[in-house]
Amino acid sequence: MLSFNDISIRIAGRLLIDRANVQIVPGARVGFVGRNGAGKSTLFHAIRGDLGLESGSISIPPRWRIGSLAQEAPDGPESLINVVLQADLERHALLQEAETAQNPNRIAEIQTRLVDIEAHSAPARAASILSGLGFSAADQLRSCSEFSGGWRMRVALAATLFSAPDLLLLDEPTNYLDLEGTLWLEDHLANYPRTVVVISHDRDLLDTSVDQILHLDHGKLTLYKGTYSSFEEQRAAREMLDARHAKRQAEERKRLQAFVDRFKAKASKARQAQSRVKMLEKMKPVTAMVTQDVKEISFPEPEKTLSPPIIAVDGVSVGYDPANPVLRKLTLRIDNDDRIALLGANGNGKSTFVKMLAGKLPPFSGKVTRADKLSVGYFAQHQTDELDLDASPYDHLRRLMPDATETKVRARVGAIGFSGKAGETTVRSLSGGEKARLLLGLATFYAPNMIILDEPTNHLDIDSRAALVEAINDYPGAIIMVSHDRYLIEACADQLWVVADHAVTPYDGDLDDYRRSVLTSRGSRMAGRERSAGTEKRPKADKKLSPLKQKIAAAEAEVARITEIIAKIDAALSLPDIFTRDPKQATQLTKARAAAQSALQKAEEQWLEASTAYEKAD
Repeated sequence: MLSFNDISIRIAGRLLIDRANVQIVPGARVGFVGRNGAGKSTLFHAIRGDLGLESGSISIPPRWRIGSLAQEAPDGPESLINVVLQADLERHALLQEAETAQNPNRIAEIQTRLVDIEAHSAPARAASILSGLGFSAADQLRSCSEFSGGWRMRVALAATLFSAPDLLLLDEPTNYLDLEGTLWLEDHLANYPRTVVVISHDRDLLDTSVDQILHLDHGKLTLYKGTYSSFEEQRAAREMLDARHAKRQAEERKRLQAFVDRFKAKASKARQAQSRVKMLEKMKPVTAMVTQDVKEISFPEPEKTLSPPIIAVDGVSVGYDPANPVLRKLTLRIDNDDRIALLGANGNGKSTFVKMLAGKLPPFSGKVTRADKLSVGYFAQHQTDELDLDASPYDHLRRLMPDATETKVRARVGAIGFSGKAGETTVRSLSGGEKARLLLGLATFYAPNMIILDEPTNHLDIDSRAALVEAINDYPGAIIMVSHDRYLIEACADQLWVVADHAVTPYDGDLDDYRRSVLTSRGSRMAGRERSAGTEKRPKADKKLSPLKQKIAAAEAEVARITEIIAKIDAALSLPDIFTRDPKQATQLTKARAAAQSALQKAEEQWLEASTAYEKAD
């Protein structure tokens, strides 16, 4: 059991957690929620032992392995599959020792343990996790250094999941994923057999994958049973009860105080008055749970409604290499009030498509017709790098309003969520959510007719995401959104377009239909992805055969490895009078040989299946 025993944590003089007591039972899947900056990540540091407590203690079963996402993305010449396989430290160490072990007893122990931890199936499990997170079979054989930072963080996530720790700590894991990867992760966590604590602002993940909610608010930790939706209902009821209790107590305190004030000077009532004073002293004040106000998000309304369509795309091909366009022969239209969500795995061209719509990427062929005086607001998380770190939100707005009065600039700064002193804070000191708010304000400053939102919810907490939903639904212009947040898509989008196979096509089903299709086909989502590092072109037939060749080679290597192990065990068993001289050792060797023989049979079956599939495909 993971237990927080009267713990307090203070950082830079600020009390983040105040005498908290919570017990999380083994096998629980816990969603950890709270406002940005409340101290959720800090508690993770304390659980891992990276941060000391001001008071109290954290109890963790002594044999539990703790796993969390690495702070830095893996890098180097190793293939993705090997990076993930090496995350299972015990398997990796046993395999290395097995290559040099000479002692028959140790050989038997190693092989028995490898069978116990199902080492023979590890490559298949690692490949399955990488596939679920968006890596094709060909990608898995490429070196880690070929991928961008975001993709390498996915590898880090895959390695953490593969190691299958007894306590899995995940801090906003969906920030590195597209919708498809998020859907897979939701399913994976929902079936995780050990204890999980995941910090997330993704409502759907918290409704799909967890069975308890740990809430951090005003330094207090409270554990609720059920999903996030259940938590909201329970908390609302609790707030109502606390408010009523606080009101009743305030009325009682007022009545007692009035009695004391009225009669404390009268000798005949002195004893009763003193009694009321003691009652007041014993009455612990109940503080009603006050929900912190969330700063609203708003988009300025376009001055003029344009004639539809505002954008018409006819036979367009676009990308970065004219010889190999990312998207081909697109024919689509966008109208004034469209709410379109783009679906499709990262690398299929969603960002390419929105850049073309924003006018940042000209087409190679075809025609893009835009309405006269069309204005487009474009928001993307990478634009954070374009902000002036030493400037404040006020400075950024002043540059856009050089001739405006001080009052108007201050009003506009406040309208995007930075009133008072917050407007003078440097960007360097802003949180991720505050930077996102600033970017949203800058992207929509000129009251555009269409807004493009590329992953707008990263770094926004749940309440700020709800404010974004309201802003989108109140905005009268067109919205094009790319997001892994299902709640945002379901609440705002009335059209789904899938970006895949070099095309953009309307999707007839809803997100539940799309989720089912993703989960059933996640193992077969392969090449053709847009990467920061390109891959050489291969014939289509070779793309189909390559994964099968990989499986055959892996199975052959496993058969050879196990055969060599059996030979070593047989050599030990053939020693003269081993059964009479050391019957215990002989028994261990016999068990190890049986286990190795079983593993060999499974490897041979995998080789046969892959070879048969290869022959059919060829």
